[in-house]
Amino acid sequence: MRGPGAVKAGSRPPWLGLSAAVWVQVAGGASSTFALYSHALKLALGVDQRRLALLAVACDVGENLGLLPGVLCNRLHPALLLLIGAAACVLGYGATWLAVSGAAPALPYWLVWLALCLAANSGAWLGTAVLVTNMRNFPLSRGAVAGILKGYAGLSAAVYTEIYTGILHDSAASLLLLLALGVPSVCLLTMYFVQPCQPSLVPNSSEQVHFLFTQIGSIVLGVYLVGATILDHVVTLSDAVNYSLVVIMVLLLFAPVAIPLKMTLFPSNRRKGPSDSSGADSDHTEPFLPPSASGSNLTDLDDEDSFDIDILYAEGEGAVKQTRRRPKRGEDFRFREALLKADFWLLFAVYFIGVGSGVMVLNNLAQVGIAAGAVDTTISLSLFSFCNFFGRLGGGAVSEYLVRSWTIPRTALIICTQVVMIFTYLLFALGLHSTLHVAVALLGICYGIQFSAMISASSELFGLKHFGKIYNFISLGNPLGALLFNSLAGYFYDLEVEKQHATTTDFDVACHGPNCFRLTFFILSGMACLGTLLSIVLTVRIRPVYQMLYAGGSFSQPRSSAH
Repeated sequence: MRGPGAVKAGSRPPWLGLSAAVWVQVAGGASSTFALYSHALKLALGVDQRRLALLAVACDVGENLGLLPGVLCNRLHPALLLLIGAAACVLGYGATWLAVSGAAPALPYWLVWLALCLAANSGAWLGTAVLVTNMRNFPLSRGAVAGILKGYAGLSAAVYTEIYTGILHDSAASLLLLLALGVPSVCLLTMYFVQPCQPSLVPNSSEQVHFLFTQIGSIVLGVYLVGATILDHVVTLSDAVNYSLVVIMVLLLFAPVAIPLKMTLFPSNRRKGPSDSSGADSDHTEPFLPPSASGSNLTDLDDEDSFDIDILYAEGEGAVKQTRRRPKRGEDFRFREALLKADFWLLFAVYFIGVGSGVMVLNNLAQVGIAAGAVDTTISLSLFSFCNFFGRLGGGAVSEYLVRSWTIPRTALIICTQVVMIFTYLLFALGLHSTLHVAVALLGICYGIQFSAMISASSELFGLKHFGKIYNFISLGNPLGALLFNSLAGYFYDLEVEKQHATTTDFDVACHGPNCFRLTFFILSGMACLGTLLSIVLTVRIRPVYQMLYAGGSFSQPRSSAH
């Protein structure tokens, strides 16, 4: 029986929520823009590359410190999570803007570090709110949902780059002010639409068409962003043309809204099959956005204590005493139960190596480009953003095909990406301008695929009930890897700077030549070899799980472990 706040499967509100989530993901990916204002921050604070690298780590730590929102996502409405993320964004990016713009007295280094950590942490709140909600709203299409949402988040850097070059005239201070005020505005405008809905547990062909439309729309946006960035560097554009390009970009961002709009203007009147349990209500057209479903939906997703209370109550009534058996892979795990599984730590280690090393390159992309002889790194950032998006979106779609057609675990894609990363880092080690963009593109694709594969795989191995906590804990591999690899890169970079400029103490001195990052990339290539081995072991271990879940060609919900 449907709760008072539930909505019918396949109705408009889940798709309206997914459309709003796209905007939240694009806005919330602001931490990926560090390369755009890193040089201005370095000059404002007067720090060397090692200390600048630690500021980049602050962004990675904040962005992936999501255990608290992961815990609260089962207790609070998504709108409250968005509000908390918006507040963190205002405080964090606002303080960073003060440091760069000089509008206030010079801020100490430690305070700027904390401000960046807080600013990036807003992305964890925003991402958890929309990702967990939409994964639960579309449980049969987890790969597609993860690919779309994380794909748009991957496009965030390209979106901000277009605004940065087209409207803000390469002003780092203006960009930080936009982040401090613009991201919270998006949250306030979309928070009403991101809400839990009754999920459809029956495969629906029209749903797959809608996902395909959303994926095509995102691809068009990605291609457009890369083309606009290249055009801006090939010819000199007037302000009117730049503003027009940004307007077109915004219109493309509205593409997913076409689905709920079509459902509103052309409601489906087809007869429901036996699977429809909504009775006579199914013949009525539901409102464009119904009352909140948080009460009924979140009750089913409450924490593990509710189950223990139910057992005690049953015992008091004289019922047969029950004990909770340990869950099997594919069922709903409690967070502490997942921590005891080898699969969990293998997935964590693979993510630590693959994404942690990739984010090091992203954070140092400006310096890597300068060392290779590239004067302007905005093209590299836009290219990385597009390829990152393509990897996330394509990884979700391809992994969905593999598991449904061949029951091949999604982590098989991680094996392929780790192998490619071995040679990509060797390509970076050459330090050549001619191969820079090729290496950036390959790394962006691999980086994106691992994001979408990890999200979907963790939900399938350990269930959706505590997905928020489990996913956010594994995400800690990102900042931990970034801390290790950024510190390593900064150390070798500064050593080379001392060799090249032994007589100066100017912090604005840049390192030039392949030796700036060569040793670092050799080490990363070796780590990718280790990541390949670990991902092979993980894939072999979890193959039986996917054979069980997708034996019939579509996702089969396993029996709950709670009974």
